[in-house]
Amino acid sequence: MLNSTAQNWLKGLHISFGAAWIGAGASILLLSYVKGFPGDELYAVSAAQKFLDDRIVVPAAYGSLITGILYSWLTEWGFFKFTWVAVKWVLMVAQIVFASAWLGRWINDAAAITAARKGMAPLNPAYLHDQLMIARFGPLQVAFLVVMVFVAVLKPWGKRNRRPA
Repeated sequence: MLNSTAQNWLKGLHISFGAAWIGAGASILLLSYVKGFPGDELYAVSAAQKFLDDRIVVPAAYGSLITGILYSWLTEWGFFKFTWVAVKWVLMVAQIVFASAWLGRWINDAAAITAARKGMAPLNPAYLHDQLMIARFGPLQVAFLVVMVFVAVLKPWGKRNRRPA
């Protein structure tokens, strides 16, 4: 078990990674609303989204995962001892899998299309699909991250019931 000082440092790191993940995710979404630019400006917006995803979202997500593992392993909270911790684990893993398999790919593909086609990108069906998917699922990703923050703060469920052996 960690002493209280080490536990506070780990908690601070975990919260910082979560804040970076939420902030970068929200920034990617906000950039989606300025997609009306032509040519190089459209590419710049897509490149900024890709940069935020690659350089902040991905490291912050994995930083949250690693600090979460350490926090669960090295403190009394455990991995599945408390329902609220288990819910956070399910949400975090689901979000990392979803973002890795789909959301990040849509962002990368849209950036590649705008790099190649500049102002003509909005005429490309694949680009339009990527933008639609980002617009539909990006807000859900950020919303689930915010829900995880409130679950951590409110701790709405107690210890899980253990069946007697």
